[in-house]
Amino acid sequence: MNVRTANALGALACAGLMAYALYAQHVLGLEPCPLCIFQRVAVISLGGLFLLAALHPAGRAGRRAYSVGLGLVALAGIGVAGRHVWLTTLPPERVPACGPGLDFMLESFPLREALAMVLSGSGECASVDWRFLGLSMPACVLVALVCLGIYGVACNWRAGRPGGAPAGA
Repeated sequence: MNVRTANALGALACAGLMAYALYAQHVLGLEPCPLCIFQRVAVISLGGLFLLAALHPAGRAGRRAYSVGLGLVALAGIGVAGRHVWLTTLPPERVPACGPGLDFMLESFPLREALAMVLSGSGECASVDWRFLGLSMPACVLVALVCLGIYGVACNWRAGRPGGAPAGA
């Protein structure tokens, strides 16, 4: 498989994750907490970068830049999802109190302060209303971001020719 096709598959995987997130929100009635929204931003950013890499016939340096970018975006999302998973495992007495909504925080506080408030988590972020194979939604997103990050870095770092198969294939 050539690197551009591999990147298109990564973009499709991110689109699938977002499609399910929107289904869970609008059909299943699961409202996203602020940390969920930040995870969505990471998945959308990762998908956008995969799509850009799929459309751009980059040379070796460009593919390596995409590799680094995909890795950094995935790591940021992994950090948020990891924090969210940690909050879901706290005993009830250690769960932070529920805070204001994300819209209110972004409108009322400087961006840095709003980000710090979101990443500190709140009681709504510790709630687990959905499971798949015993994993909460943040845990599933964490697994997906780890897999997509490794996939994106590996596909783009080692690719040989722009739009073609890896060198030696």
